[in-house]
Amino acid sequence: MSESTVLVLGSDPPPKLDRLTGRARVIFTDEDSLADRLPSADVLLAWDFTSDAIRRAWPEKGPRPRWVHTASAGVDQLLCPALVADDTLVTNARGVFEQPIAEYVAGLVIAMAKDFYGSWELQRQRRWQHRETLRLAGSRAVVVGSGPIGRAIGTTLLALGVKVDLVGRRERADDPEFGLVHASDALNGLLPQADWVVCAAPLTDATRGLFDKAAFSRMPPRARFINIGRGPLVVEDALVAALREWRIAAAALDVFEEEPLPTDSPLWDVPHLIVSPHMSGDTLGWRDALAEQFQDNFDQWSAGRPLHNLVDKRLGYVPVPVSYTHNRAHQTSE
Repeated sequence: MSESTVLVLGSDPPPKLDRLTGRARVIFTDEDSLADRLPSADVLLAWDFTSDAIRRAWPEKGPRPRWVHTASAGVDQLLCPALVADDTLVTNARGVFEQPIAEYVAGLVIAMAKDFYGSWELQRQRRWQHRETLRLAGSRAVVVGSGPIGRAIGTTLLALGVKVDLVGRRERADDPEFGLVHASDALNGLLPQADWVVCAAPLTDATRGLFDKAAFSRMPPRARFINIGRGPLVVEDALVAALREWRIAAAALDVFEEEPLPTDSPLWDVPHLIVSPHMSGDTLGWRDALAEQFQDNFDQWSAGRPLHNLVDKRLGYVPVPVSYTHNRAHQTSE
């Protein structure tokens, strides 16, 4: 293969792509220049995965990159009708964020169960106040999203003695870890028994606004809700009302409808809500891991071998372990 042109959207800080030296021409671009540079690129690396510039700049016709890789698990920021319709391949960062996010969720669950926030507040007030806290073993979690992140969350909670109901797009029996993976239409029946509800679903037309007033109304007053998926999966006004009216016990949000969260957002002051700035998967060295993953996939691309983490653009996520060559000659799926 002749030298490819790799266009990188976003460069603060720039990815370490040393393995591409002498093999590819790497060009960094910002949002303003993206549309002009797309036609000359073979590969597009969406390093700034918070940007929606790709959706706005993707050409309806003419030359365009043959492969787009996003340094994120979700692809909702870049998919647009023109990209979905053409034959450009899209891959994601599946494999980098699963365990860090699972650890983050487990930390939130433990902190809520053991009332660490209350202990910190009482310490600040120099008050000695004995309390009883929740036991995790035997409690029940509903984890919505049966992809790698949801599965990692589920297995981590299982290790804490929590009973886990995993919810996916369709039902799957005889799962090696969870026994039964519930179909999405089973969610309403699972919520009333949940102590913990964790949203790890991809953002699609079917999941947008999934957690609305009706969903929070189905949860018992003891339920705690956590969203590490995408902000628009939750109707934020409905969550605010559920917390203020004590219809659920507590919540934690790492993702939001608008990011960064505006300083005048009511979410900052809602009782029993933990706010974190979209950081659940970001551990020390995560950017280096993302760059290595892209370069590993570039090795596949250069050799004409199957790419890893191929996204089904119609579904909006990687449905099963899929490999696909950039020349469309070979595909494997479940």
